[in-house]
Amino acid sequence: MVDYGINFWSDNDFIIEDGQVKINYKTKPAIIDIVKKVREEGYRGPLLLRFPHLIKKQVDKIFTHFETSIKQYHYKGQFKAVFPLKVNQFPNFVLPLVELSQNRCYGLEAGSKAELIIAMAYTNKGSPITVNGFKDKEMISLGFIAANMGHEITLTIEGLNELETIIEVAEEMGKPCPNIGLRIRLHSSGIGIWAKSGGINSKFGLTSTELLEGIRLLEKHKLIEKFTMIHFHIGSQISDISPLKKAMREAGNIYAELRKMGAKNLKSVNIGGGLAVEYTQHEGSPNRNYTLDEFAGDVVFSLKEIAKNKKEPEPDIYIESGRYIAASHALLVAPVLELFSQEYDEKALHLKDKNPQLIEELNELYNTVNEKYAIEYLHDSLDHMESLLTLFDLGYIDLQDRSNTEILVHLIIKKVIKILKHKNHSDIIRIQEQVQERYLLNCSFFQSLPDYWGLEQSFPVMPLDRLNKRPTRSASLWDITCDSDGEIGFDLNKPLFLHDVDVTTEEYFLGFFLVGAYQEVLGMRHNLFTHPTELSVEFEEDGTHSVTNLLEAQTILDVLDDLDYDTKEIERRLKQRIEDSELIDDETRKEVLGQLYVMLSENGYLRTITNGERK
Repeated sequence: MVDYGINFWSDNDFIIEDGQVKINYKTKPAIIDIVKKVREEGYRGPLLLRFPHLIKKQVDKIFTHFETSIKQYHYKGQFKAVFPLKVNQFPNFVLPLVELSQNRCYGLEAGSKAELIIAMAYTNKGSPITVNGFKDKEMISLGFIAANMGHEITLTIEGLNELETIIEVAEEMGKPCPNIGLRIRLHSSGIGIWAKSGGINSKFGLTSTELLEGIRLLEKHKLIEKFTMIHFHIGSQISDISPLKKAMREAGNIYAELRKMGAKNLKSVNIGGGLAVEYTQHEGSPNRNYTLDEFAGDVVFSLKEIAKNKKEPEPDIYIESGRYIAASHALLVAPVLELFSQEYDEKALHLKDKNPQLIEELNELYNTVNEKYAIEYLHDSLDHMESLLTLFDLGYIDLQDRSNTEILVHLIIKKVIKILKHKNHSDIIRIQEQVQERYLLNCSFFQSLPDYWGLEQSFPVMPLDRLNKRPTRSASLWDITCDSDGEIGFDLNKPLFLHDVDVTTEEYFLGFFLVGAYQEVLGMRHNLFTHPTELSVEFEEDGTHSVTNLLEAQTILDVLDDLDYDTKEIERRLKQRIEDSELIDDETRKEVLGQLYVMLSENGYLRTITNGERK
């Protein structure tokens, strides 16, 4: 059995039993059974499965570990958190998040006007709202409205011009005024792709000089009592704990110095996001070198020591880790449409009465290969193929000979892999990149896994069943977009092996895990492929589960409408062109028009024919 590194990345959320991936919760249903049930109801193309219980699990884990550290170090400040909406704004994530965290001091973070409206509408009373990013007067006015609604809201200042606008709005709208936070530009930087989120040249935050000017402005306009928070952020996926420790020391000292300057209501340090998610499937290549327990302990201990040394009160701790909360709750399931080497079988082989000598030798190799000589025959077949392809280029063999060459070599490769599948033979491993199978998936990587395409972010991927059978094919994955970048290539350092299946007679599904953070909101409509059909899997107290919030992927007409096409005009023009066409007779015109309307009312993912059924 191959476990696809499930013990590295799943945090025990998913397990393998009876050759299937199962949700490790209550009755432990198999994911493949849920997928097949949904497809039986007529939903096709890729599916996005959400697991609300995993949202609650992640929120509870963060609070539990920080509260444990606070207790361990006798820390006097409180722990609070917000979810940054930029990570996932979809209602079938946000609404369960708000409901499942209402017993915690857990709120929402907004970085735009639209996100702030969501936060104002759904944040639980008593839970915080923070507002980051660049703001104009209208957005700041929204913050004042939120304060009037009774929200505990903090506007984090990214530049002195924003502070001046807050002062202006405060004079116009009066009290209550939202709390004010200052984003500090640390000298400490992060690590990895998002290292530039921190450091002296980072996009956001106030320099030391600007902080001093900000304090002066707040005092001058009698708003210093509303200054309650400092904030920093050093990266979205902090793989190494060392930069965080350094940033905590710097931020803690800034906190203490600002209080000594008269900011006596400054009581909170917001450490931003960055708590890393473990995506790796392969031993020896972890995405982080720390545990949540270590992360929480370092934050609490650092601030306690600085507050003690500076003789200032221990601040409340805020965190904005969104990736850690959202990633695990969503799973993309993509059907495999085709294996590209499946045309290379004996049925496609058409040997002549008299074949070139090298092809006769290939045929002999295929029929006589055995375990003892498997590697030798494999090497011979690859050498023969190179020679035959050269002969084709020189005009000495024809296209049928070339076809027979390709088929025989692939048949030999498959036979050798099957014979040696239980052995980790070094030569087999070495040639995997040459003989990889290409799996065509009914999905768009640009739509559903944009971080793979844009940032080379890897996601755990594995079949949903057949896990009690050893996979033998080194796999590269192709999506259905008309773009060569829509491929997850085979990597010898992080190999993916899948099963040799005949998708014309049986279904084969791959699951991409940990896709709940950023992938949906960054997904693009390349080739006009839309957000997949989504559903939530919810569990009752008795352990039973049900599919809820099922939302089908947009139809072709809906997509065109979103792009501001006049869909009524499109329908009218299509109908008119069918009616005007001299190539369609009167008897079939109505049928053709009906077929067209059916297609327009379906989503754009592929529907293939298997055993007479659409899938």
